Amino acid sequence: MTRPSGFDKHPSVTISDTEDECALGWREILDRLHAHGDARRIAIECYPGVLLEPLRRELVARLTPELVLESAEALLAAPEIEARFAGRLGDDPVFGSMLPVALEEFFDPAKLDQTRRTAENTRGRVIAIGTGATLLLPAWDLLIYADVARWEIQQRQRRRQAPSLGLANADAPPGQLYKRGFFLDWRAADTKRHEIYDKVNFWIDGNVPEQPRMLRGDTLRAALATVSRRPFSLVPFFDPGPWGGQWMRRRFDLPDGPKNYAWGFNCVPEENSLALRFGARKYELPAQTLVHEQPERLLGTHVFNQFGAEFPIRFDFLDTMEGGNLSLQVHPLPSYIHEQFGMAYTQDESYYMLDAAPDATVFLGLREGIDPQAMAADLHAAQAGGPAFPAETYVNVWPARKHDHFLIPAGTIHCSGRNSVVLEISATPYIFTFKLWDWGCLGLDGRPRPIYLEHGLKNIQWNRTTQWVREHLIDQEMPIASGEGWREERTGLHPLEFIETRRHWFSVPVHHDTRGNVNVLNLVEGDAAIVESPADAFPPLTVHYAETFVVPAAVGPYTIRPAAASAKPLATIKAYVRGGA
Repeated sequence: MTRPSGFDKHPSVTISDTEDECALGWREILDRLHAHGDARRIAIECYPGVLLEPLRRELVARLTPELVLESAEALLAAPEIEARFAGRLGDDPVFGSMLPVALEEFFDPAKLDQTRRTAENTRGRVIAIGTGATLLLPAWDLLIYADVARWEIQQRQRRRQAPSLGLANADAPPGQLYKRGFFLDWRAADTKRHEIYDKVNFWIDGNVPEQPRMLRGDTLRAALATVSRRPFSLVPFFDPGPWGGQWMRRRFDLPDGPKNYAWGFNCVPEENSLALRFGARKYELPAQTLVHEQPERLLGTHVFNQFGAEFPIRFDFLDTMEGGNLSLQVHPLPSYIHEQFGMAYTQDESYYMLDAAPDATVFLGLREGIDPQAMAADLHAAQAGGPAFPAETYVNVWPARKHDHFLIPAGTIHCSGRNSVVLEISATPYIFTFKLWDWGCLGLDGRPRPIYLEHGLKNIQWNRTTQWVREHLIDQEMPIASGEGWREERTGLHPLEFIETRRHWFSVPVHHDTRGNVNVLNLVEGDAAIVESPADAFPPLTVHYAETFVVPAAVGPYTIRPAAASAKPLATIKAYVRGGA
């Protein structure tokens, strides 16, 4: 039976031992704000998904304003919002276009002008609240930002608490709400948050509405500067799926509620949050804020110049132990994702086998001599309700063992089979997956999941057949260096992909150096290891089995050693962007 590990489900970065730096609860928050009692114009800018009612009740009402301006009252009418962004969103249930969008585009200019004039003519205190509050009250005396983690927004969408910006659609399917947030609302809000980041006086953590936390603006900005110079882990989250397994539940001691856990997200800054610790108190914020506000320290100049303020590497888990096969799928080629969806790069990926049962397999690449037209016909027939698609007739099925690393450049047909745990190491545009065959499974909502044969068939690279896959995508381990008690191996990825991966086996301290390039690592073997600075530049970080951690580019040299004597060597897998220093 799989034993629980010491996996930390609630990691945090200690910023200070002084808990007073983080106000906890509405009473403490109001006490801090009363020092600004002479502020006549207060803007409370809110990320979409923040619950406004607790803010209105506990904060706005107690600040005794003469006038309250609700940002929702200055928005365009819902039909106008729908029409304005129809081209960006399209009709597809999953995909949209990654085009720039500004928060101002949601608002009616005439309503904004009228609201601003009303504020100017009010002699007493005016408070603007909501997403876009700073547009209603551009000349504020005090700026408060209420934020919420992306994962919590998704939970609120599922609980019908988080409608799309400007729409009364809280009852819409969660997938529809997520799509609109991903391609539209969150993009606009991220841009606005970045624009006002240096001007925010107080930040409110709105993840627990009845017990909020608050930091001074300078405190949060200094904390993120600190995080950008030391190794850290993001707050993971786990979600069930139609093919999900039981390994993560047992190994990470997860709750018994869901029938399975399919995904474990532990380094996707677009989705994960970052927890800052002040004494016994934690403040949680979207990890994307760190990426946007400390990009060069975090990513390094080379990566920043290539990708901008985007984190290009993703680590996550796919658990099919006692579950089923993932969907048979393909990811878009770089030119296709750019032309169709406005993305600058695509989802090249790889499967690192964190664990595998004796019968575990990976579907990867096409068999020699298959007929593409016949395969396309069989896929269409299966999608139309005909015979099940005979996947093994067309697709290679490779045995998978623990610590195998399968490389999957975009355009390669693939999926993980049942009875394995994959550490997926990939580029970050994860939403663009073209499912070709779902093995007759239904989603958790009891409905078929979207299949994308038209997109998929245009992207399959038909020449990636058995021999090519064997030569280029499997068994690619290559010795790099070794010494007493350690060795380094290159495990990939393919030259078509921009990510390089290195595995270190060690029973003694191993020296690493970011060389100005962000590193992402996972402890893939061993109970625990300690990440340290040779120059004591940061506090030691203890990582446990299967935990992912980020080493910012600014760190430079660091070491990793076993936390305790072990009869067997430990191992880490490290990913970074090729090139640079």
